[in-house]
Amino acid sequence: MSLAWLVVDFNSYFASVEQQLDPKLRGRPIAVVPMAGVNTTCAIAASYEAKAFGVKTGTMVADAKQKCPGIVFVEARHDEYVRYHNLLVGCIESCLHVDQVMSIDEVACELPLNFRTREKAIALAGKIKATIARNAGECLRCSIGIAPNAYLAKTATDMMKPDGLVLIEKEELPHVLHRLTLRDLCGIGARMESRMHEHNIYSVEQLCTATREELRTAWGGIEGERMWEMLRGNDVPFRAENHTTIGHSHVLPPEERNDRSACAVLNRLLQKAAMRLRNIGHLCGALAVSVKYSNRSRWGEDITFQETSDTVALLRAFKKVWSRRPMTAEPPLGVGVTLFHLVHKDNATLALFHEGPGREQLNAALDALNQRYGKNSVYFAGAHDALKSAPMRIAFTHVPELRVEGDV
Repeated sequence: MSLAWLVVDFNSYFASVEQQLDPKLRGRPIAVVPMAGVNTTCAIAASYEAKAFGVKTGTMVADAKQKCPGIVFVEARHDEYVRYHNLLVGCIESCLHVDQVMSIDEVACELPLNFRTREKAIALAGKIKATIARNAGECLRCSIGIAPNAYLAKTATDMMKPDGLVLIEKEELPHVLHRLTLRDLCGIGARMESRMHEHNIYSVEQLCTATREELRTAWGGIEGERMWEMLRGNDVPFRAENHTTIGHSHVLPPEERNDRSACAVLNRLLQKAAMRLRNIGHLCGALAVSVKYSNRSRWGEDITFQETSDTVALLRAFKKVWSRRPMTAEPPLGVGVTLFHLVHKDNATLALFHEGPGREQLNAALDALNQRYGKNSVYFAGAHDALKSAPMRIAFTHVPELRVEGDV
């Protein structure tokens, strides 16, 4: 019984949700974009019908139109993607406990001991697919990988798409992986592939035959040893979640490409980030602001301070950074704000003259009102001109909580 983990990957997730919501989009090539009617943005998701024409995540809108003349562009609705995510996780939970939400479109489940035979694992995968089709809709297809560990199960989901089911058993290792490329493996992107080449590793077969010490050297640390274990089917525990930064960014629509609007949007982004910071029980000790201009130049600067989660203190720090921006005639194209030097509130040392319980109560009241009555119920005035800007976005590994970050 070498099978221990099952990973579910929802195929072309954002595009599939849009096709499920709108029957007129089914069977048609579609691309999900951050904002409608803007040629300078790119696809954040593409349906399989669009992928057949070479349109994929990151394809510019203008290029997508050339590759696929009949393509339909759909403006992203991140709140719907989160709602469907919660629905899909519920479908899987009705069949098998979800141990780890890996991203908005991927979850990992440890198989119970009595489901670790090939026949029972396949039957369980079929039950999950049927439950999703019945309760979430026929467009929400998924690929399922089953393997001795979560890493190989995730790898298996990419070996047959869409609507695939791939099992990797321990006795098949490592030969079953040899047909893959280095970039097919999670954790090996362009930069890591270059590092592999520097250590004379050019194929998955060479990666699998490398020693534990060679992989530790190639990775520059313990991650190389983890990879060595995972490639052999050994079960390696998930790394504990470690919050290091919280950030938001926004591409400005044409009407907001001016200094005043950029400031208002950054103000709103910061207030959203502060609420997220408090929601996870952390403080931050630094803040960074960035601006991308239409001529592709960038400006960015950061500031450090005593750890805090107080919105007023963070807005005060933002004002100092914003005052240092260069004066330029170039219109801003995109803005971003990042909170870093994060520490859990139980591990932080308060300043001698900190704001005190009154400010904490104010922040708690603001958060409670916005969670109960919806976004923008209460806000600081600097964001007033950007209340309809910077809607909720989904990062690759961060699934927003609708009660905290939702746009309703």
